[in-house]
Amino acid sequence: MQTTYIMIKPDGVQRGLVGEIITRFENKGLRLVGLRQLIPSSKVAEEHYAIHKDRPFYSGLIKFITSGPVVAMAWTGVEAIKVARNIIGPTNGREASPGTIRGDLAMDIGHNIIHGSDGEETAKFELELWFPNGLSEWRRDAESQIYE
Repeated sequence: MQTTYIMIKPDGVQRGLVGEIITRFENKGLRLVGLRQLIPSSKVAEEHYAIHKDRPFYSGLIKFITSGPVVAMAWTGVEAIKVARNIIGPTNGREASPGTIRGDLAMDIGHNIIHGSDGEETAKFELELWFPNGLSEWRRDAESQIYE
């Protein structure tokens, strides 16, 4: 099993898409092991997006991500990072395929509704940043019906 970090950004929360987004991950068979809604501090946002610090869009990104509530989530499953990124779709909503979250719900590259970890190291860093008190450990009875 693998755990990944997913964040519904302020635009997704403001548009009332939290339930639909969570449903897509649950319907796929991933298990929710962490969930919190918060308005990120500048410190956490800057740490999260530190990789983009030298890019021209960095300050706008920090302003956007701290502009309202986000929903921080941790999802577990077999190849959870790859599965989640397939559910999310490419960064630019206009280029994302129908059936993906961004393909169905996003029109912009900046306000693209959702973030998902892009690899194991990133997921570990992001999960520790957004869930400093750890995750909920539990096993869903239905997992025997999801995986062989």
